[in-house]
Amino acid sequence: MGKLSLNNTTLEKYFGILKNLDDNSKKNLIIKLTKSLKTNKKDLKSLDEIYGRWLDSREADDIIADIKSSRINKEDQESF
Repeated sequence: MGKLSLNNTTLEKYFGILKNLDDNSKKNLIIKLTKSLKTNKKDLKSLDEIYGRWLDSREADDIIADIKSSRINKEDQESF
């Protein structure tokens, strides 16, 4: 969901309504707004989590050789 941005005129209209709340309601509203400013670390993802990466201790040449050796040649397959 996108973030909503308000100009000063709109904020003043909201404040005009909210300033008449009782103290307890204002405190609860402040607490909720403050919590909404805190960034949840679970929402932040590193690039590795999004795109992943290849984890292997072997050299690139060894990995390439393994991939090539595991290929199946179509000429070696039997037909039905």
